[in-house]
Amino acid sequence: MNVGRTLGAGILASVVMGMIEKVLEATGGAGLWSPLVFIAATVLRNLQLLPVPVPFMLVPVVLGLMGHMMNSMILGFLFGLIFSRSAMTRVVLVGAGVAYALIIFVLTWYLVLPAADPVMPKLNGTVFAIAHMMWGAVLGLVMPGPLERAGRLTPAGG
Repeated sequence: MNVGRTLGAGILASVVMGMIEKVLEATGGAGLWSPLVFIAATVLRNLQLLPVPVPFMLVPVVLGLMGHMMNSMILGFLFGLIFSRSAMTRVVLVGAGVAYALIIFVLTWYLVLPAADPVMPKLNGTVFAIAHMMWGAVLGLVMPGPLERAGRLTPAGG
């Protein structure tokens, strides 16, 4: 598995997901910065008291962006490990990415967030699910192909 390409797929998927989530939350009234600030609220607990729409705040936005991208890289890497030995078409890989993302959404929305970050349900659950599906689709689309994934774990460029 090409580690660099696999992590890059996770990063690109996180950018697409973040853009979709931010735009849809902004148009829905929670505010453009709400997803990132609410991610930061996992660590900065005082942010859990913020009303919507959420204003721009530099430190929470940067912290939320770091958390979002780190989670995406880790979950993208796990996706690569799960499917690294499977020879499947790109369409099947995209479908697997969407299914994987929906599983992550359900586990996150209903189990993890209520305990770890109870402010996140201020976001629109449907938008959150759609953004996760787009994350999975992009992850499956740009994940290294079956021939690139074959073999042993290799460093980036190797």
